[in-house]
Amino acid sequence: MAEESILSDDFIRQLMNVGEVDILIGVPTHNDARTVGAAIHAIQAGILKSFPRERAAIINTDGGSNDGTPDIVMGASISDVHRSFNGYTLRTLHSISTQYSRTPSSELALRTILSAADLLRAKACAVISPESTTVDPGWVESLLRPVYRENVDFVSPVYRRHKFEGVLLTNLIYPMTRALYGIRLREPYTTEIAFSNRLGCEFLLQHRWSQGSDEDPRMDLTINAISNGFRVQQAYLGERTQSGSQSRDLVTAMRQTVGGLFSCLEPSFPAWSGVVGSESVLTRGSEFDVTDGPLRVNRKQLKQMFSQGVSELGSVLQVILTAETLVELQSVASADEATFRLSGELWVKTVYEFAASYQKSVMNRNHILQALVPLYRGRMFTFLTQNRVASSAEVANDIENLCLEFERMKPYLLERWDGRK
Repeated sequence: MAEESILSDDFIRQLMNVGEVDILIGVPTHNDARTVGAAIHAIQAGILKSFPRERAAIINTDGGSNDGTPDIVMGASISDVHRSFNGYTLRTLHSISTQYSRTPSSELALRTILSAADLLRAKACAVISPESTTVDPGWVESLLRPVYRENVDFVSPVYRRHKFEGVLLTNLIYPMTRALYGIRLREPYTTEIAFSNRLGCEFLLQHRWSQGSDEDPRMDLTINAISNGFRVQQAYLGERTQSGSQSRDLVTAMRQTVGGLFSCLEPSFPAWSGVVGSESVLTRGSEFDVTDGPLRVNRKQLKQMFSQGVSELGSVLQVILTAETLVELQSVASADEATFRLSGELWVKTVYEFAASYQKSVMNRNHILQALVPLYRGRMFTFLTQNRVASSAEVANDIENLCLEFERMKPYLLERWDGRK
């Protein structure tokens, strides 16, 4: 059984009153009053529609909301859902809300959900974020049915995205994860997931939970699933529109996503070091869904911030990068906007050198990640420029070519991993 010390006595009593469940859905919140009500009703409808005979519970883990979010969760009556769907669950649908801290922490929120799932012996567990304004009842079935009915251990979503949405994902997180671990998982870092009791319990016991509560373990959970022999699938969920109040600055996003990925590389080295190439993952629904349409991005500013970063961070980049790579980046930075291009090969080499320097802790790791931010802006400028008038198929091909470049140059990362500059 999981360590229970992080759970309050009151929360444990509520869980004991619930008893064992088949399905558990965790909803982590922090000041989500504008969107959480609709999300809870969608989750209730999904359970009613797809799992009416199963014992189910919704667990809200709150990080100190001061806008009444937990009250909205507990006040979301399933009676309204009954009327909309003209049906009823054959068992009581339990809803519990607990405050794990006075400040938000992705780590504590997930750990609380995992602990609750362990105590309730939930056969299948999902985490759904109310940050999205488009949570749909169908998400519940798409995420949970493979786990509950087909013994899948981990389900990751696929979303419909604008071709310029999630550039950090498509130009770094996805292709690097794919190249290292050999699995084409489109969303290695996401707020919606589903997992089995087996995976959840193992991760709860094996993960090194920090006391500072600043780390985000979601990437680590994904890597744990794909590198330790668990059955992994993807499920198409469609559109995911995020609440504007939840937007993150780029440095924070870099720390949570790239920092999470880099942190996993050392402990999982035996799992990825011998992998060559990549294989597709069984996907329910569309595997890649890109839309066109106008999107205003200040490309000129991206180029300026790249060039400024290369110039001002010269002494920092000298420690992180090889002399050859730094010279190449400085040459790119001196180009005018019309000829500017940070090629896929140079970008992959740069990312791999950053990963190796992160592993060696050549300086404070947060400083390493911050130094990558302006370089990423240069890659973003290139991707936006190359695909400004590109079709969905052309964007998919561009991303695929970058993925193949990450795979082709993987030996370079291995060379730098234990070698000296």
